[in-house]
Amino acid sequence: MTIVLIAVAAYLAAALLLLHSLAPARATEMRGWLAPALLGVVLHGGYHLVVAWRTAGGADMHFFSALSLVSLGMAAMTAAVGARGRMAALGVFAFPLAALLLAVYSRTGHAPSPPLDWRLQLHAWLALLAYATLAIAALLAVMLWLQERALRRREFHAWLRALPPLTELETLLFRTIAMGFALLTLTLLTGVLFVEDLLSQHLIHKTVLSALSWLVFGGLLLGRWRYGWRGSRAVHWTLTAMALLLLAFFGSKFVLELVLKRVASA
Repeated sequence: MTIVLIAVAAYLAAALLLLHSLAPARATEMRGWLAPALLGVVLHGGYHLVVAWRTAGGADMHFFSALSLVSLGMAAMTAAVGARGRMAALGVFAFPLAALLLAVYSRTGHAPSPPLDWRLQLHAWLALLAYATLAIAALLAVMLWLQERALRRREFHAWLRALPPLTELETLLFRTIAMGFALLTLTLLTGVLFVEDLLSQHLIHKTVLSALSWLVFGGLLLGRWRYGWRGSRAVHWTLTAMALLLLAFFGSKFVLELVLKRVASA
């Protein structure tokens, strides 16, 4: 548990340093947060490796473990992107979320998933990476909505200075969606190729909702390319697609594993 406590403390320290930097006198100087954030990411990943090493059978891909892994991906991407510019503000949301989900996972116990061959493991890891990337896109969409709302109301808060210009934020949003969409496409393709029986593996609802999310994200990217969609329309489409994706994976896992007490496939 020591590794978890240090990781949680490091994540929260990074988030607090970011919040402190949003004060009016410091809103353009986000410093000191990267080291604790990276420490949190390394220890978070290390904890999952220790659990995988100690647990007999396949790697733990159950509900709380999957949530923790997605939050790990979000924290790692936030640290990587934030180190290069003012997108560090994402960490105010991403780092506490990672701390919370790691802490919850560490208290729920660890159970190995059914052994999976390399093809299904590839499918599972692609899915988790796609969810983490698109979750970052959802956070960017919320930040874009907050920024547009504040500017429309002429509410020039200090935290606005911590964000990049509106057009830059919007560009990053669509780049992140494009990356997540590519990963989601690979996830669905590997699922079609490698999953043998959708019905017996309880994957029908997950597949249908994931496909719907893929269509919404794809429609948004097409609308951006063809018609220049932006602003509130982009935000609404992004959050709708992300909601479908959350229902697809974590909704189905929650029902199967925590309500019906069945083992869900990756």
